[in-house]
This record gives sequence, structure tokens and C-alpha cells, in this order.
Amino acid sequence: MISARINYLATRYFDNTCTPAEKLELAEWICRQTDDAVLQQVLGDAWESHVPLIQMPDEMSDRIVAGMFGRTTGTVAVTGTSGAEVVPMRNRRKIWWAAAGLFLMGGIGMWAWQHQPAPAPVAESRQQRYKNEVMPGSNRAILTLADGSTIALDSAGNGLLGRQGAVKIIKQANGELAYIGNGNSEAMYNTMSTPRGGQYHLTLPDGTQVWLNAASSITYPAAFTGKERKVTVKGEAYFEVTPNAHMPFRVAAGNTEITVLGTRFNVNAYTEEPAIRTTLVDGAVSVAVGEISMMLRPRMQARVGKDNVLHVTENIDTDETIAWKNGFFQFTDADMPTVMRQIEKWYDVNVSYEGAIPEKSFGGGIQRSLPLTKVLGILEENGVKFKIEGKKIIVLK
Repeated sequence: MISARINYLATRYFDNTCTPAEKLELAEWICRQTDDAVLQQVLGDAWESHVPLIQMPDEMSDRIVAGMFGRTTGTVAVTGTSGAEVVPMRNRRKIWWAAAGLFLMGGIGMWAWQHQPAPAPVAESRQQRYKNEVMPGSNRAILTLADGSTIALDSAGNGLLGRQGAVKIIKQANGELAYIGNGNSEAMYNTMSTPRGGQYHLTLPDGTQVWLNAASSITYPAAFTGKERKVTVKGEAYFEVTPNAHMPFRVAAGNTEITVLGTRFNVNAYTEEPAIRTTLVDGAVSVAVGEISMMLRPRMQARVGKDNVLHVTENIDTDETIAWKNGFFQFTDADMPTVMRQIEKWYDVNVSYEGAIPEKSFGGGIQRSLPLTKVLGILEENGVKFKIEGKKIIVLK
């Protein structure tokens, strides 16, 4: 049953007295209506009761109908299996209700389209947001000799790279360095540094193994002499120290000094991090800041902040601490800035935030060998989105 309200709205539309709200109401009803007979009745009745301001001459109406339907008003051609058959047109009113219906639905449809609320912006797809690819870091480092000269190790050929006094510096077939020869009384210091997007495995003159993370450096003598083996670290490094009870191994990192005999430990001393963290994997180390020192046992971590206060935490997940050395990002409830600082260094990119920094926490492991888009795609599963533009990552709202 057709409501009086719909008949009323259709009549007002043809009389051009509909309010905007009434036009929208009628348009919504037409869009929902699936029964053509109901539409025909409503539109036909409304058109029949409409009194135009100017009566259209019959000749003009005939031309309009012929233009709309491709025929005269007297006949309609219907094509069937037996060919064309001429059927007399019984009622011109049917033509006009059809014309009125086209006019009404077209007019209301256009009005509703023009007045509908602006659609919400369609979110850019991941493919649209990732303008380009950024590949992960690789084994790259620069060796600075005592005289200030530098050697890019990733492009240098194998063999003799230089001499430091009586010590030869050899690049081996596996890409690593070897210091061959005896030291002399004059300490000649070398510095191995990795750029952002680089890492390096180094064997020190005493056989100690050092893994440098991205944007890090270690300064050491070409030969260890005297009563101690002392090196200086910036950034992050993992050590496997060759035991020598007569020559303790010492690491200076910012305001922290670490003393060991033979052990495995990790030092994170990036200046942008809130504290220098020394994490013991195996053995024993003493961590000192000023006059205060603390002996660590395995799975303990010492943190020294900018205020020079020493804090020690037990039961550290050492696998997470040295995951970078084993080819992974590993997070446990890490906040967004912590995660993105690691991304910045390894992919040599800069990170900015669109608005406030998202309050998200991240957990799990991701391979560092993946292209940047893959890593960000995994992070996006945590409800945050990114853009890549050249060497820039934008963290979206």
C-alpha cells in the first residue's frame, strides 16, 4: 500500500514546491522501491494531477516523444521471433508517465547526489603510501688509520691494506681484517666505524671478536701492549673477549667503563638513547661510573643515564639484546620511538611523525634482511601506518 505521504511528496515535486528535506525523502523512497507497478502508479497519478503553467502543443509533444522513444506517438514497434509487429498505442498517458518518471528520478537523483554529505577521504593503499623501496643495511665499514687516512673496506681489495709500525693490516678473503706482527712501544690507534645502514665483524689484534651495529665505532691500538687492553666504543657493539688474566680488557663508552677478563657482553652507547646499557651474556664484568662500580652476573644489565646514576636489572632477555647481531629486530613492549630509532640506523632513513607520536607497543622479531616495505608492513599490523618518500619515513596519525 502506497502511503499518502509518498503521493503528497511526488505531487509537490512536480509542482516545484518540495523543500530540500522533502526531495531527499522522496529520493530515498525511490531508491528503495523495487516494484515497478508501484512506481508507475505514484508517478502517473502525480503527473496526471499536475497542472503545467504553459500547455505544450501536441505537435511539440509528439516530437519529444519521438525523440525519446524513436517512434511516433501512434505506434510502438516490438520485435519478436516472427519479425516486427505494429501495436497501436492505446493511451498517450503511459508515454507521459514514463517521461515524467525519467524526469523525476533523474532530477531527484541529481539533486540528492549534489546534496549528499561529502564522502570520507579514501585511505591511501599501502602501495600508494610506499613511494619507493629501501633495501636493508649490509657489511660496510671504514677503517681510519693512525695518520688519519681512511679505507672503505667494502670496496677495498683483499691483501695488504697498510702498516701500523711493525704491524701489517691484511684484508682476508672473508672480508675481515687481520693484524699481523708485533707491536712496539708507540701505540698507534685505529678506528673502525660503520655508517647508518652498515655493520661489521672485526677481530682485534688479541683475537677478541667484535660485532659493530650500524652507526657505531670502536677505537683500538694496532697492537695491545702494557698492562691492559683498552678500547673505546660509540654506538653499539657485541664482544667475545679473548681471556688474558694478566691483561684485563677494558671498554670505555661515554661515562661508563667496563672491565672484563674473558666474557661475552653487549654495549649500547648511542648518544640518542636515554642510557648506556651493558648487558652480560656470559662470564663476569665490572661496570663503573665515577667511583661507583657493580659486578654483573649473566643476564644482568647495567644502565647509566645522563645523570651518571648506575642502575642494575636482573633476568634480562639476552637473546633480545643481541638479536641485531644475529640478524633480527627483536622487541618486547617497545614503544614507537624505540622501534623507529633502530629502523633509522639500519635502513639509513629519517623518521618524522604526522601529529602526535602514536602510543603503540610492539613485540616480536623481524628479519633485518627484509626490504623496508616488508618491515613496515609487519609493523602496520599493530594499527599504525607509514609513508615512504625517498629516504624518509612518515609515521601517520
